[in-house]
Amino acid sequence: MQLDTRPAAAPTPASRLPRGRAISVAVVSLLAALAAGHLVAGFVGAGASPFLAVGNWVRDNSPHAVVEWAKATFGTADKTVLFIGVAVVVLGVTAVAGLLSRDRPTPGLVVAAVLGVLGFLAVLTRADLGQLAIAAPAAAMVAGLVVFNWLHGKAQPAEQDRESRRSFLRAGAGVVLGAGVLGTVGQLTGSRVDVEASRAAVGRLTPASPAPKLPPRADFAADGTARFITGNRDFYRIDTALTLPRLTARDWRLRIHGLVDEPVEFTFADIRGRRLIERPVTLACVSNEVGGGLISTANWIGVPLRELLLEAGVKPGADQLFSTSTDGFTAGTPVDALLDPDRGAMLAIGMNGEPLPQEHGFPARMVVPGLYGYVSATKWVVDMELTTFADKQGYWIPRGWSARGPIKTQSRIDSPRDGFDLPRGANTVAGVAWAQTIGVRQVAVRVDDGEWHRAELGAEVGLNTWRMWRVTLDLEPGERTIQVRATDNRGHTQTDAEAPPAPDGATGWHTVRVAVH
Repeated sequence: MQLDTRPAAAPTPASRLPRGRAISVAVVSLLAALAAGHLVAGFVGAGASPFLAVGNWVRDNSPHAVVEWAKATFGTADKTVLFIGVAVVVLGVTAVAGLLSRDRPTPGLVVAAVLGVLGFLAVLTRADLGQLAIAAPAAAMVAGLVVFNWLHGKAQPAEQDRESRRSFLRAGAGVVLGAGVLGTVGQLTGSRVDVEASRAAVGRLTPASPAPKLPPRADFAADGTARFITGNRDFYRIDTALTLPRLTARDWRLRIHGLVDEPVEFTFADIRGRRLIERPVTLACVSNEVGGGLISTANWIGVPLRELLLEAGVKPGADQLFSTSTDGFTAGTPVDALLDPDRGAMLAIGMNGEPLPQEHGFPARMVVPGLYGYVSATKWVVDMELTTFADKQGYWIPRGWSARGPIKTQSRIDSPRDGFDLPRGANTVAGVAWAQTIGVRQVAVRVDDGEWHRAELGAEVGLNTWRMWRVTLDLEPGERTIQVRATDNRGHTQTDAEAPPAPDGATGWHTVRVAVH
């Protein structure tokens, strides 16, 4: 039997897919691919889901300027915006693939294969995923290619085009319905770890050494300052997790190794059974702009990190604790800060009287006073390696941030807000100041570059927490500018030189402008 070697006839306009049908083929195939990958990811690791893996890859490899713009523009909604951005790009590429495949399926199959390869690469670059994780992008690629080729055939116009359209619509609807079922099963399977049940099983945390009772005048909330203790729901959240890690207390382990005398491993029961302490600590994000809200205070419950490190035995020369979260995030903390008995670094398992909320690190996280969170507050922590700053860099360091991250002395005006209208005469101005591990000695406020007025300070709860302040000012009618500055217990007054958060924290005096009538 002879093969027909004559060139194939060129597609005729009658056999060309309508634009809408061609795009539908591509989009439905994409849904099938994502659903298949999400289903398999439910068994091999939620982070292997192709869309999530690509989102993580985009987050990790975006230019520093883009990341900072996103955080400054969208704040804590930056993750949602990232998801939307990735979805728009993928849908756009998918639509183009469909339009390129109006005559034959080959261009669309090539684009689907390229997207599949990107899914493979995104999964392979995740240190927190095992070898089986590649099964998820593999399933997505196969499903996408098969469905695209099949639907493209079903979408071909026929002499009775109305019937062909109905056949295509039935096929497409069936794929969409199947994708919905597969995606739902994958979501339920990936969410089978019941974090809230695990939190409830931890029971009441009763510290042997409770936090000190708040003294009167710890805050001036009646005058507009923040509450001294921030509620768990209101506590700021900044991390790299696109989806919250799901880890139970029973499955949690903490390994301490590296430059130590003897590697050690702790279970949650080990930590839970130790003598627990409770301490108020103010945490701050290095991304916080001057006057920003990325700072909060909670009563943390846990065990001193110093005790755990000494049990392992820190070898001379180890100057960095390289901590890793269950989702692969890493941070480097100066060892001297962790071993300082006066600083009170903690492995925390509780927050404001209850087990850590999932979004704040359950089962366990680090809390190190005086250091910005990106180098000290690893959530969902599962690994601690004693090493050196010369040998390893945490997640944010190659992205333009400084290695050690000490918190700078700062202050903020909480009331009045910028743009407020005020009556002429006596007005109370109030806010917060912080200089963790050092303490706030003085806060001063001025109007329109005039003389500085010393503010009344709230009661000092501890050197590791913020401090409230208030002052009464006599304001004349007109547009007025109010500024604040703080001085710490070492005599250092915060600078008026304005600097952005990167690379080691914003500086400048917080300024609000009000209209006095």
